[in-house]
Amino acid sequence: MSEPHYPLIVRPRFIVDARKFWRQCHLVLALGLGSLFALIGLTGSLSVYREELDSLFNPHLRIEIPQDGAPLPPDKILVSLRKAHPDRHGAWTLEMPLTPDRPLTAWFDKPKESVDAYYSPLMVSINPYTGAVLDSRLWGQTFSTWILDLHAQLQLEATGRYLAAILGGLLILSTVSGLYLWWPGWRNLAGAFHVRRDGSLIRLIFDFHRWLGLAAAGFLLLLAFTGLHLAYPPLLESLTSAEGMGHGDAGPNVRSTAVPNDRPVTAAEAILVARGPFPSSEVRRVTTPAGELGVYRVNLCQRDEINQHHPFTTVWVDRWSGQIRDVRNPHRFSPGQTVTVWLWPLHTGEAFGAVGRFLWFCAGLAPTLLFVSGLLHWLYRHGWIADRQVDWVELTDNIRSKTAGSARRIGAAWTARLPRMQTWIDKAAREILNQLRR
Repeated sequence: MSEPHYPLIVRPRFIVDARKFWRQCHLVLALGLGSLFALIGLTGSLSVYREELDSLFNPHLRIEIPQDGAPLPPDKILVSLRKAHPDRHGAWTLEMPLTPDRPLTAWFDKPKESVDAYYSPLMVSINPYTGAVLDSRLWGQTFSTWILDLHAQLQLEATGRYLAAILGGLLILSTVSGLYLWWPGWRNLAGAFHVRRDGSLIRLIFDFHRWLGLAAAGFLLLLAFTGLHLAYPPLLESLTSAEGMGHGDAGPNVRSTAVPNDRPVTAAEAILVARGPFPSSEVRRVTTPAGELGVYRVNLCQRDEINQHHPFTTVWVDRWSGQIRDVRNPHRFSPGQTVTVWLWPLHTGEAFGAVGRFLWFCAGLAPTLLFVSGLLHWLYRHGWIADRQVDWVELTDNIRSKTAGSARRIGAAWTARLPRMQTWIDKAAREILNQLRR
């Protein structure tokens, strides 16, 4: 946000020098990195609804819920999965669907097709009611996962992740500098909220830039801060003494201590044991053992966990003895660990439900709008584009006429449908009365 013009304001010399420094800082960041900020914001907005987008672009993954609505036991799912992928030896992670109409997803971390990739697990979509394998895809080869990779690491693997962390820090600096330039002082605070209607399109765009920057500043600071630490977890972990708590971290390397036998624990039995300390929890993920020393890792979600999609409640169950080997309970986390738990739901808006996700979607559009409006103002200041006059009376009349025309068309359409709707209501009422008489 560039500095608005406030006449007759006399500032001390050191304040003028400070504003000049921050103006240059804001200008360099906005013009030099504004397009990258916009790219990360747009891809972040799309990633908020990545599961809905995946379902939209892949209608064959939509599940028809049977009448009984009972999913298959996890062991039958594993039988179907291993039958479809008999050559994949190692641990599978079953991710339970959050809604009944979505498929269960089985993850295989290092498939041979992408063993050298930075992150490209195999994703197998399974009908949880029939066990049928609906699709097998690699991460990064679908639209939603490709967009998320572009958002998180700019399609540059580990280098891109570090770059995303740096961009998060620079976005914080750009937002703070914009707020500093916007602040007019207490005496002129009312003028900072004024929208000038003198007919100048450039001034209108600049006022829009200031207003949008002020409205989105809090969201951008939060998103940039959480995104920085999600991209580079060791920074916050070292400050809060919460090592190994990064998003997606599997936790401690727990191994089996029991003697192998001919009666290993099944996945259903491991889930039953894991839910013992947390009887009211829901199962989110189950990871099968890998090798003779492997154990089941059961990821549960407690009702009061802030992170519903990726909860931290985890129980490790020995595959041979069925005993609990380790437990990770968020209720016993240190304050530093609790801070890291909040990063993901705050960054995605999940912490605030459906309304929060929509607000985060809108906030992701703000960097693009700020970049375009700021660039237009800079081009005008340097003589690259000319200003235009806005006829507010004509514009208002056009909006009113179009709004009135749309309202008339909508009203006419509903008026034409009223007789059919009345007929349908009368028919439904007669059928209900007939049923009650019987």
